[in-house]
Amino acid sequence: MCELLGISSTQPGNPQALLQAFRRRGGEIADNPDGWGIAYLHDGRFALHKEPVPAAHSQRFIELTASIRTDLLIGHVRKARLPRINTLANTHPFQHACCDREWVFAHNGLVPEAIELARRAPRLPCAPAGETDSEHAFCHLLENISRNFYEAPTTGMEPWFKALAALSGLIAAHGKFNFLISEGIHLIAYGHDRLHYREHHESEEVQETWIATEPLTAEPWQPFERGELRIYRGGRLINRVLTPRETVSEISTSDHSLNAA
Repeated sequence: MCELLGISSTQPGNPQALLQAFRRRGGEIADNPDGWGIAYLHDGRFALHKEPVPAAHSQRFIELTASIRTDLLIGHVRKARLPRINTLANTHPFQHACCDREWVFAHNGLVPEAIELARRAPRLPCAPAGETDSEHAFCHLLENISRNFYEAPTTGMEPWFKALAALSGLIAAHGKFNFLISEGIHLIAYGHDRLHYREHHESEEVQETWIATEPLTAEPWQPFERGELRIYRGGRLINRVLTPRETVSEISTSDHSLNAA
């Protein structure tokens, strides 16, 4: 049911070996043959490459693995579920503008009710280009972010992170919701039921974190706790929020505001 890859680092580098391992999970050693995408930071902006074809058989993906140099990356290989159509518009990651920034998002799981949640929202900062529940969930997140993100620099980021975790827990209550999202500075990861991370600390100056649905190397990886939001900047963990299961179950599905969190 799709797989995710995230990278956050203090310094740009070429994660060729990691990308090669991830590419094989797109239709060779894992059943995710319905498209692939990579969004990575380049000269201060996201470069987005994706195709509705198996990553394992994509020459374009192979070429990218050798050329990418970045300190922030989000990747996805897709197993089409909702809808079962592998078009470019339905291929992750998705990219939309919000709060004067470009955001990218990729999702693993199934949250069909997110389509209705997005439709019932009072306004959306983006219109889904495709038909996936994932992109509707992304626009629903951005709708809430648009009403809270501007306050973060003055009020501090921690309340905003907690609010994002609460909304993520709400959406996860409708199915399975593991995701990566970034505005070009932070790599934000939410683990509902299937996500792992590995943190490298070569020195105080050089740090890197990998996040993936399944471990991509023989080194030890750590699983996310259920309902855990982890926020990285420059390879370093800067915040961690755990949404208790009982809290998630108490959140009303009619409340689309992050302010109550």
